[in-house]
Amino acid sequence: MRAYEMSAAAGLGSWTLAQRPTPEPGRGQVLVRLRAASLNYRDLLIAQGHYPFAVHLDRLIPVSDGAGEVVAVGPGVRRFRGGERVAGIFSQSWLGGAQVADMWQTALGGAIDGVLAEYQLFDEDGLVTLPDGLSFEEGATLPCAAVTAWNALYGLKPLRAGETVLTLGTGGVSIFAIQFARAAGARVIATSSSDAKLEKARALGAHDTINYRTHPDWEREVRRLTDGVGVDHVVEVGGTGTLPRSIAATRAGGQIGLIGLLAQGEAIDPLAILGASCIVRGVAVGSREMFEDMNRAIALHRIAPVIDAVHAFDAAPAALAALAEAAHVGKIVVRIG
Repeated sequence: MRAYEMSAAAGLGSWTLAQRPTPEPGRGQVLVRLRAASLNYRDLLIAQGHYPFAVHLDRLIPVSDGAGEVVAVGPGVRRFRGGERVAGIFSQSWLGGAQVADMWQTALGGAIDGVLAEYQLFDEDGLVTLPDGLSFEEGATLPCAAVTAWNALYGLKPLRAGETVLTLGTGGVSIFAIQFARAAGARVIATSSSDAKLEKARALGAHDTINYRTHPDWEREVRRLTDGVGVDHVVEVGGTGTLPRSIAATRAGGQIGLIGLLAQGEAIDPLAILGASCIVRGVAVGSREMFEDMNRAIALHRIAPVIDAVHAFDAAPAALAALAEAAHVGKIVVRIG
């Protein structure tokens, strides 16, 4: 089979196409023929050597998010059978409940081999069935970005109808958060540096939009739009560069789901959190249980993942370069096969 490998953090040129034997499933294992994979900012950080969590770079198969079909099962497998359409969960050990201690040691495309290959083996517990109606390309967008957005909105204080959600940017997590919040009957305020991207955000369900180049103090605009109250939830993908403004935009008792590392800034003053009386919660993707809950919502509301571009398997390095340019809205996908 063909698979991409990386053996050193060498930037955008670190993915090389290689030949590997097609694996065979052992007891409890499922062999999946992968049809599509989608990229996350994490994949760029790993390739550039900036990822802060466990990475095993000895011929690592990159990328965590993939979808395909079951082609063989090992002895004892009960959850799946041949022909089923599936996706792998981001952390293969986090099945439900609170985050498990070894989450980062079982994360696809980092500590263990990922999905940028024609075939991959999974433990049967490390897979979910794709929602009906989604293509393999759409299904491949779900494991990291979608589950992260779902966890941010439902993992601690579940989003309720009538509440207000603030999203930052138009990457995969933020776009899914807009779609999930709109489906829940919440009000969405979206930010971006591009009016064209904000127009797409409005088309997907954002009620209000803010161009943060036009409004550099965008937290004040959020306060104005909420009559001085602030928002109930922030899906915070910027990190230290945007977190102080997100805190200032959050109502007392509101919740910030801290996800990303996109914008660099100074250390956070804890007095800002104390003064705002808000919750700042780290969100590290989510469990298989969350993934399955989310898939039911996707199927019920017929939510279509937003794909910016689809690249051929042979052009996967170009997809990584496109991710680095940050011009996309939604997800960048690689079609496999």
